[in-house]
Amino acid sequence: MSDTRRCRPASDRLLLDVMLGKLAVYLRCCGYDTVYAGDRDIEADDRLRELAATEGRVLITRDTELAARVDRGLLLGTRDVEAQLSELHEMGVELTVDERPTRCGRCNGHLEPVGADEPTPEYAPDSAGTDCWRCHACEQVFWKGSHWERMQETIANVG
Repeated sequence: MSDTRRCRPASDRLLLDVMLGKLAVYLRCCGYDTVYAGDRDIEADDRLRELAATEGRVLITRDTELAARVDRGLLLGTRDVEAQLSELHEMGVELTVDERPTRCGRCNGHLEPVGADEPTPEYAPDSAGTDCWRCHACEQVFWKGSHWERMQETIANVG
């Protein structure tokens, strides 16, 4: 994928093979609708190709043969997630952390703000003093804490 066909969260949906679980969280943090094959118990190349085609997803993989057999695929050469982010950036994948999180890092569900008067789970801060978001699919609550800041810094250092 060249810079003339950039990959953007608003227009491109992603599918990551089972070797790229950590990368999925970063791409979701950037707002991408990102399916991780491991979440759907898909390992077979033919099933990955079918899912990418059926759902109109760009397949990201470290498997050379698989990448060659899909219409829209990105081949990564490294195992390190920070290096993978750099590779994607060089391929034209837009990597910017959303100011307002939109995707659940755990399950890829949509996030909605938690109201200041709504309760939060014991593990989360009080929504009256901290902006929080809840996933519609898995009910996980997120906020911009130290983990968010580390991810944001990692992504900012890529470009």
